[in-house]
Amino acid sequence: MLDDLGPTAASNLSTANTDLHHFYVTFYDEVGDRYLNGSQNSTQGYQSFILPWWRQVLWTVLFAGMVVVATVGNLVVIWIVLANKRMRSVTNYFLVNLSVADAMVSTLNVTFNFTYMLNSDWPFGHFYCKFCQFIAVLSISASVFTLMAISIDRYVAIMSPLRPRLGKRATLGIAAAIWAGSSVISSPNLIYFTTDSDVLPDGSARRVCFGEWPDGITTRSNLEYVYNVAFMVLTYFLPIMSMSYTYSRVGLELWGSQSIGECTQRQLDNVKSKRRVVKMMIVVVVIFAVCWLPFHVYFLVTSYYPDITNYAHIQEIYLAIYWLAMSNSMYNPIIYCWMNSKFRRGFKQFFWCCGAFGGGGLSRHRPFGADRLDRSMRSLSPSRKNGTIRISMHSTYNNTLVSSA
Repeated sequence: MLDDLGPTAASNLSTANTDLHHFYVTFYDEVGDRYLNGSQNSTQGYQSFILPWWRQVLWTVLFAGMVVVATVGNLVVIWIVLANKRMRSVTNYFLVNLSVADAMVSTLNVTFNFTYMLNSDWPFGHFYCKFCQFIAVLSISASVFTLMAISIDRYVAIMSPLRPRLGKRATLGIAAAIWAGSSVISSPNLIYFTTDSDVLPDGSARRVCFGEWPDGITTRSNLEYVYNVAFMVLTYFLPIMSMSYTYSRVGLELWGSQSIGECTQRQLDNVKSKRRVVKMMIVVVVIFAVCWLPFHVYFLVTSYYPDITNYAHIQEIYLAIYWLAMSNSMYNPIIYCWMNSKFRRGFKQFFWCCGAFGGGGLSRHRPFGADRLDRSMRSLSPSRKNGTIRISMHSTYNNTLVSSA
């Protein structure tokens, strides 16, 4: 689905003349019930999809901002986890996997596809036509499967707390399986995509990147339709259903169940910590569902009602839908920074090191994990709540303030 040139590839009242050696564009006159071959009207129709310069600038700013935020944010997330041992948990390893996929789609796909959609010309060569579409499906599949892995890991950890947790090797093995499976799903794009020259009646030419499936070119292939439907089911509807179930059960367990007897402070802190992680991941999943829903709806609607692609402003509608879907890659780092204090400290330290913040109040060597006060509080037995312990905690707090001043 990401491979097509949005509405500009199949709309504009155009169809492909596959009997010729080249990939020509033929415009159909609905009023006269005839094709306009070689007429000046076809060139004008093609040119009508070149947006005015000020709208091109507006869309360029929107896409450039999204690419920069997504790339920098996800690279910082990767650095925070890999550079600090306290952050190397199972969930955070999966978040690194998710950030790698999001960074890939923002750097290796979005810029090139946006340029293609904006100019209706593919200047990046035959190999990158294949590779760009392969990366698109690969990264999207890896992202959603990683979200599923996180939801299952949270489900097992909370619903079956006595079961052994995943180790580092098992986590890396699951990540490798995710990328292997995503590569298989994306492989048809690497096989069937190609480039050709589209010669217009006025003598000008443009380069096109399109899928040439065994039973026809893109938008005319039943195999492509089946592939796109399968891709949509595997990477949207089934994952959303699975994650809705797991997080619903986890939510009922964490917020709805009542413990028998009196809980210790350590148990209460553990439940609060799990709730924070689950709330963060629920927000990530909801944002994913909202961002990708219009894209899949657009695909379904245009598949059954292709005349919609003849709408005058369909190109900009598709650009908006495509931007929303791709912008999902920039929201996750923002969510981590907003809802997780450890990631928030990591982001502050990163930008402090880059000179974006002053050094006041932030130590270069301060760990991203729990601070010293939190560690000292957790080291105390939760059942000992007499005045002596409270004085000791207060003393620790004062010492911490003095040492950090």
